[in-house]
This record gives sequence, C-alpha cells and structure tokens, in this order.
Amino acid sequence: MVAIHFEKGNNYSERWKSYCEEKNIPYKIVSCYENNIIDQLEDCKALFWHVNNLDFRDQLLAKNLILALGNTPIKVYPDQHTVWHFDDKVAQKYLFESIGAPLVPSYVFYDKQKALRFIDITSYPKVFKLSKGGAAVNVVLVKSKRQGRQLVKKAFGKGFPVLDMKSVLRDRYRKFRLGKESFLGLLKGVARLYLGTPFTQMSSNEKGYIYFQEFIPDNKFDVRVITVGNRAFAHKRMVRKNDFRASGSGQAFFDKESIDIEAIRIAFESSQKLKLQSAAYDFVYNKDGQLKIVEVSYAFSPAPNRHHHPGYWDPDLKWHAKDVVFEDWMIEDLLQLEK
Repeated sequence: MVAIHFEKGNNYSERWKSYCEEKNIPYKIVSCYENNIIDQLEDCKALFWHVNNLDFRDQLLAKNLILALGNTPIKVYPDQHTVWHFDDKVAQKYLFESIGAPLVPSYVFYDKQKALRFIDITSYPKVFKLSKGGAAVNVVLVKSKRQGRQLVKKAFGKGFPVLDMKSVLRDRYRKFRLGKESFLGLLKGVARLYLGTPFTQMSSNEKGYIYFQEFIPDNKFDVRVITVGNRAFAHKRMVRKNDFRASGSGQAFFDKESIDIEAIRIAFESSQKLKLQSAAYDFVYNKDGQLKIVEVSYAFSPAPNRHHHPGYWDPDLKWHAKDVVFEDWMIEDLLQLEK
C-alpha cells in the first residue's frame, strides 16, 4: 500500500493516483495535515507528497514530518535529503559549497554592520535574493551602494514580505501583454495586491539576514537541468525582455542539441553526491564560459516539462529518445519497480 497526499488540481498527485490505478498498485489518499497522519500511514510502505512552497501548511509541516518518517520503515518522496533545502537559497549556498559544486559566488550576512561593510567595498551590480521564492520572485538587481545600504537596513529592520505582491502583479501584467495570462487572472492579481493570499497572510516577514549573489552579465538564457533518479532532461529558458532573469519568462527551447552536455554531467554528479531523488538545477555561464549553478529545487512545474522534451540522458550521458514521464519515474524509483 502506498499513500498519496492528494489535492485536486495538483498535477503530481493526480498523475501518481492515475499511475497506481493503471499499474494495479494498492494506494490510499491521505492528508498530511491530519493530526493522526502517522497512524494513517501505519499500513503503508511509501508516501508521495508534492510539497508546495506557496502553501503555509507545507512550510510549517513538511520538512518536520518527512524527517520524523525517517524513523519508520516508510519511504517518502521527497525524502529528507531531497527536501530540506527546498525554497531556501541560503541553505543551498552551504549545500553546494559542501561538495565543491560550481555555485555562482554567493554571500550571506547575519550581522548588519558586516553587511554594510560588504556593501561599501563590493562591486556592482549584485543580485539580492530572499531565501524564499520561486519563478524569480524576491530577486532584485542591486546597482549601487545606496540601493544596497537600503536593502541591508530593511533586512535588519522591518524585513521583507515573503511574497512581494507588487512584483507578482507586474509579472502577471507582463504575461497578460504576451497573451499568457487572462484578464481574469490579471484582476485576481490586483485583488491579491490588497487582500493578499492565505500564504502571505500567514507568513511573517523575512529578516535578520541578507543574501547576495554575483551578477553574471550577458546571459541571454539559462539552462534548466532536471534529474529524476538516473535520468536527466533539460531545456534552455530565455531571459525576459529588458531583464536579467530567465525563470518565469515562459520562453523555452527543448531541442537536445542546444544543451551543453557539461550541465548534464554536473547535475548528475551533484544529485549523486547530495543523494537527491529529484532536482531542477538552473545554470548560467560566467565570463570565462564556465557553467555555474544559480540554485536548485527538488520540485518543478509539470507544465513546461510534460510532452516537450524529446528524451533524456542517463548517468553515462547516453541519450534515450523516450517519453519523459517524471511522475512515473518517482514512483518506480521509490518502490524499486521493474521499468
């Protein structure tokens, strides 16, 4: 018996449920938010849960529950190795440094005066990031010492909202102009600017630290490489118009010839060292043409990845022109099913 934390509209849980039905794998639907969830899982050998970084309940519960289940025979996707650094860019700095991975040079400060000294002596621009936030939310290009000092004072003062609804609304408007967002969606963005969301209403401000990365100019795209077990697939994401960010641009190319095989090698090596069940890496090139990791996430949006990739690589960098069915792979890997 396997357990699936199921939520309607969640592409992962819906596919996991369908896969179990197709393969006659006994399963039951659970809610990890229930007080007796440990008891509910007693007769299960595995739990599948698409942990959501924009659900305040997942933020409160997921990592703790997954860690606790490590004391039981129950296998979990994502497991503690895979999820502990999810939506935590500061944690990822230490994670990649611990294995000598080629991370974009990154700096974190927990002391206001040390941060201000850094601001005074560093070069510009720098990229400011909050620890939390996906799709390029909470990412700002710092162009001057004055702007940097303002950010430091705010970081060690009232802090930053965990989700900047003004930035979210601007992104919705950008997508609306590109025909990728409906007028209704735009109106919802306006409403959320004033009303917030359950996530923002239940989240406290981010403060007490400040995090920067080196700005690497002249990248017209980044390379997104996703590993799931012993398979990797990838695509190029174009940088937004008049911007430096590629995440959330909605423009991607999936032909394998455009992918630098070195990115695949680094992704496999990093996932193996870190024992990651799945990982979505974002790469850019530095001025010397070397690939550098910007950040990683265990989870990734199914929308641009399903039906677009023409195949995948294995750890020997051999290409397989087969369907990319990553949700199925997650079940097969965890249960060690015959492929």
